Amino acid sequence: MTTATVTEAPVRASRRPALDWRLRFGVLSLIWGFSFLLIKVGTEAYAPFQVTLGRLVFGTLVLAAAMVVKRERFPRGVRTWGHLAVAGLLLNALPFSLFAYAELTIPSTLAGICNATSPLWGMVLSLVALSEDRPTRVRVAGLGLGFLGVLTVLGAWQGFSGLDARGTAMALLASLSYPVGWIYVRRTLAGVGYSHISLTGAQLLLATLQLAVVTPLFAGIPTHIEVLPLLAVAGLGALGTGLAVLLQYGLVAEVGPTTAQMVTYFIPVIATGAGIAVLGESVSWSTPVGAVVVLAGAALTQVRRGA
Repeated sequence: MTTATVTEAPVRASRRPALDWRLRFGVLSLIWGFSFLLIKVGTEAYAPFQVTLGRLVFGTLVLAAAMVVKRERFPRGVRTWGHLAVAGLLLNALPFSLFAYAELTIPSTLAGICNATSPLWGMVLSLVALSEDRPTRVRVAGLGLGFLGVLTVLGAWQGFSGLDARGTAMALLASLSYPVGWIYVRRTLAGVGYSHISLTGAQLLLATLQLAVVTPLFAGIPTHIEVLPLLAVAGLGALGTGLAVLLQYGLVAEVGPTTAQMVTYFIPVIATGAGIAVLGESVSWSTPVGAVVVLAGAALTQVRRGA
């Protein structure tokens, strides 16, 4: 995914939303799928750290507005805020920045496919960090299949020719950062007693502050404003980081986390289509074929024992 938040536990909606969950699922898939295109457009005029900072600012504003409407308050406690600062780094500031830097040298289509490897990394890490999460033959097979798909996308049999190794590595590291953050949150913030909007609002605020310190040091301040890239950054933050979080939790509340997380498998498909149709990016046969193998492997890693 292109955004992540501090809790995976389902919440119960107080009333049924007016818009059917399938439509909201489709909207969320489109928002996150087009996020990679928006990153590419934003980095055409602004430095990656500037794009990420803008994204976080607009996303935080959306969450702040939601908190005001719902009369939510920020969580309390130094320990909680400390854990939220780490969550903001691992789930927002770091992966957002890595994807922005990656798309300086790789197509948005490849970045979207790399994002789909998060479930694969998550399974590998859970075997080490979460003792209760034991592998099954199906999940291990999915892990192997998923990484075979990654090698297919990258054209391993051609020696990765024509591929920017640095940009690809950054995109893969960004996808790895998400499960690292999820495991950290599961260990430190589960059951703290605050609403998801409160926790996520604080998380995004802290991530914004982190980038506000880093960006002037490494990227400076933009000397001129480019309208279209600025609109892309605003959309990336307000929609892809702010609204998407609210849609995601609404889906979790209504249909459960398993169904809601299936949006992950639509993101690379939409990202690839958007990159080709809007940006004119070209792909070889190995890209869509490898992407299908990655998604199949990722889906198998999510099959639980007895399912």
